[in-house]
Amino acid sequence: MTPPTAPRQPLHILAFDTSTEKLALGLHTPAGEHSRLTGGGALASAALLPQVQGLLAEAGLAMADLDAIAFGRGPGAFTGLRTSCAVAQGLGLGLALPLLPLDSLLIVAEDARVQAGLASGEVAVAMDARMDEVYAGRYRWQGGVWQVMQEPALLSLAALAEAWAGSSVDVLAGSALAAFGKRLAVPACGQRFEQEDDRAGALLRLAVRAAQAGEGVDAAAALPLYLRDRVALTTREREAARVAAGAAGA
Repeated sequence: MTPPTAPRQPLHILAFDTSTEKLALGLHTPAGEHSRLTGGGALASAALLPQVQGLLAEAGLAMADLDAIAFGRGPGAFTGLRTSCAVAQGLGLGLALPLLPLDSLLIVAEDARVQAGLASGEVAVAMDARMDEVYAGRYRWQGGVWQVMQEPALLSLAALAEAWAGSSVDVLAGSALAAFGKRLAVPACGQRFEQEDDRAGALLRLAVRAAQAGEGVDAAAALPLYLRDRVALTTREREAARVAAGAAGA
């Protein structure tokens, strides 16, 4: 199936991201832009569609007026990514619109770029992934375009220290900076930002660029980026592990 193609000059672009504890939404229109940042996490599955409808109503638009839909594909919280992807796919299929999967770490990099006033240079992102792990990625902003220098990865603190050893960046950003403090080995940097200033605005800027570049994909190809496949063992798996450990120690 040939994926629908976003118009070169899309008029109305909806964007949302539920990969963190915050629900970020943005809407681009010829008359202006609208954005919201509200509670996400466990609330995202119930709140996303009502928030989308509220944002459209604020702009005087209906779902049928949209030209493209962008969503944060991850990495991030499993439930949040599943919610974001499911809603994007449903709307994309129902409205026959192109979908724009966005790197959720790049949202953080874009926000940090604006905070830093960065004209060109490299941004490293480290987000708290819980369980003493970090979602990490590196990006270069040059000529008004983002380039991926290090694909998003799920790393232990030791693995991150090894991956970033001896390196330097212009900007360092992400929730892991505050979450892990001195335990987090980070590259030398010119500026660092532990907090995001305008996540919804950063999301919307990425969405508009992606839509204008014609990056739309079919709903079937709009998949979440899961970096942590398993976060818990079933009862049977735990028992099998206990038995195996007992046999090994016998």
